Amino acid sequence: MKNIRQSNVNTHKDAWVEINLESLAKNIIEIKKGIPKDKKMLGIVKADAYGHGSQMIAKTMLASGVDMFGVSSVDEGLDLRSVKIKAPVLVVGAIPTWAVESAAINDIAFSIFNNEHLEACKDVFERTGIKPKVHVKLDTGMNRIGVRSELALEYIEKVRNADYLRFEGVFTHLAAAEEPEETKKQIDRWNSVINNIDTKGLLIHIQNTAATFAYDIKSNMVRVGISLYGLYPDLPPKYNYKPKIKQVMGLKGRITNIHEVKAGEGVSYAHTFVADEPTRVATIPIGYADGVSRGLSNQIYGMINGKKIKQIGNITMDQMMFDLGDIDAQVGDVITLLDDSHLPLDSWAEILHTINYELTCRLKVRLPRVYVR
Repeated sequence: MKNIRQSNVNTHKDAWVEINLESLAKNIIEIKKGIPKDKKMLGIVKADAYGHGSQMIAKTMLASGVDMFGVSSVDEGLDLRSVKIKAPVLVVGAIPTWAVESAAINDIAFSIFNNEHLEACKDVFERTGIKPKVHVKLDTGMNRIGVRSELALEYIEKVRNADYLRFEGVFTHLAAAEEPEETKKQIDRWNSVINNIDTKGLLIHIQNTAATFAYDIKSNMVRVGISLYGLYPDLPPKYNYKPKIKQVMGLKGRITNIHEVKAGEGVSYAHTFVADEPTRVATIPIGYADGVSRGLSNQIYGMINGKKIKQIGNITMDQMMFDLGDIDAQVGDVITLLDDSHLPLDSWAEILHTINYELTCRLKVRLPRVYVR
């Protein structure tokens, strides 16, 4: 193995996800420019911060003005508490009743929407003396979890009268923020509840990332997710603002082998690429087990020495190959697969007919993360 020429990153794998914390901080500042100053910001860090690493990400978010964190499970909340993050944490999904005690002991708020949740809260308080912190989740049209809006007033009254818990908020989730007509129906259902309860002292939140940019809705907190990481959600035709953000996640791998393929020879499984002339091929140790879909084979590019090179042949479980052309390169040099300028993750999502959220989450499987500024 020759000396590495392009990177002093030292990992036990010649491939890594690179997370730019400076871009994250700047994204938060840009997003906050469009949010009324009297509204708090909840940063979504579920799924290990969309594959970016919640423990490191949360610390940067706090330093950059995020007020609270949203996670999908009590375990994810415990991950934040394990690194001394004391900021408020809310489990935005459903939790099993047996996890209520752990949430309460570790000061993690969670969603409630049925009588079983109330019974579990009462049981925990009677055994521990701790009042669990809760947010009532409304179902205004997502049809996933939550108490239906037409039943919400009665349920909220039960919660308000329960002296064994701390009632902290009411929220809902928009199913199609990019569709104004469907969103209006949900906003109307939301208002039918919020306009008929005493909201003093409560956190009231409905706006996800897209809705934060596009709609003025009665609330005092917004929940921002994907755009913190420099990626846009689907937006409606008209929106209030679109912040200037940078992709936080990059992907890089060092060349482990370079060899020449003769004209007429194939590359990788099934020979989906066949060289029509002598071709210099570079291999890097990144494959579909690392989260780079096999469906991207022969369709994506990398960058080396400021030049684009095409990925060739089927992406395998652990490796992929590139056509180096006439580029001066050697074993140990770094090929960049994703960055915030020439190689956007959205281009992969377009090829795979999926969303950028899914792809950032995939890349957390076994690639080490390197944090830079």
